[in-house]
Amino acid sequence: MLKKERYREFVNHFSVKQPDAVTELDYHNPFQLLVAVILSAQCTDKRINMVTPALFERFPTPKALAEVTPDIVFDYIRSISYPNNKAKHLVGMANMLLHDFNSVVPSDINDLQKLPGVGRKTANVIASVIYNAPAMAVDTHVFRVANRIGLTTGKTPLAVEKDLVKHLPEHTIHLAHHWLILHGRYVCVARSPKCSICEITHICRYYERLFKTKNISEQEMS
Repeated sequence: MLKKERYREFVNHFSVKQPDAVTELDYHNPFQLLVAVILSAQCTDKRINMVTPALFERFPTPKALAEVTPDIVFDYIRSISYPNNKAKHLVGMANMLLHDFNSVVPSDINDLQKLPGVGRKTANVIASVIYNAPAMAVDTHVFRVANRIGLTTGKTPLAVEKDLVKHLPEHTIHLAHHWLILHGRYVCVARSPKCSICEITHICRYYERLFKTKNISEQEMS
């Protein structure tokens, strides 16, 4: 199957099955999403959603968060991964938002990456989810699934990002980010992908190779 055909089938399938795919992080405004995404690095969305209600209630604005020390924030996020560093990042981010961006979460990728705790992936998430920008955040799920399916052969997150942005229709990029994450989280899992329930095996390079290997093995045994 040609790459162009694979992309077309991928988009056609998920446009029907998940036309309104969204992040599983709970939030009510751009600031809350930014906080949640910073916290979610190397941690599950489920765990973050358990922590953020109390955090958002105590620190509803960048100003409220900027006025405290990381030690205070730590007490609210101690159950997640790397709480010390993330507490420092959140306070630093809030200060920069307050003083450099008038408490408004920027839409520009470069401006977002100036914020403490915000790398390219996080910046792309914010730009995509909040502003519907054609930005592709590549986390472990997106990297794994895009390569398995055959949408890319990129060896780095940046290479995968560029390949996906180049070949996906622009209006679908902000959705495709969620399609890949959710597919990787619930079907195309890291270990023992659930090919038996997958609805896109007909376009999947990984499944094609698996099927061929299985047939060869069966022929050798017969």
